[in-house]
Amino acid sequence: MPNNYHNGKLAEYIALFYLLFHGYFPVAKNYVTGKGTHAGEVDLIVRKGKTLIFVEVKERRSFEKAAYAISEQQKQRIIRGAEVFLAKHKKYDAYDIRFDAILVEYPFKIKHLPNAWVVSRLF
Repeated sequence: MPNNYHNGKLAEYIALFYLLFHGYFPVAKNYVTGKGTHAGEVDLIVRKGKTLIFVEVKERRSFEKAAYAISEQQKQRIIRGAEVFLAKHKKYDAYDIRFDAILVEYPFKIKHLPNAWVVSRLF
């Protein structure tokens, strides 16, 4: 019987296939830095052209519930994860950076929100 963990993992795979179909190239999946509540965590990192995109995937019974499930604290963890990733992977220094959300509403409805939030600067 599926549980929230399995539903979340399935949503990440659905999001990845959606992005691949739309011309994005995978860079990393479930990127985690450190341990504990202040660790950085990013569901998907993809690139398209010279843009590197950090993606949060949320699955809920409705798009609205999925969107509201992305908290400010979670956004900060994703930003920390992006900062660590960029510090370790200098080949992306010249890339534009973007933060997207992909909302998944079962059965298999997808909403992609490019620039779901804007970060004034990293580091």
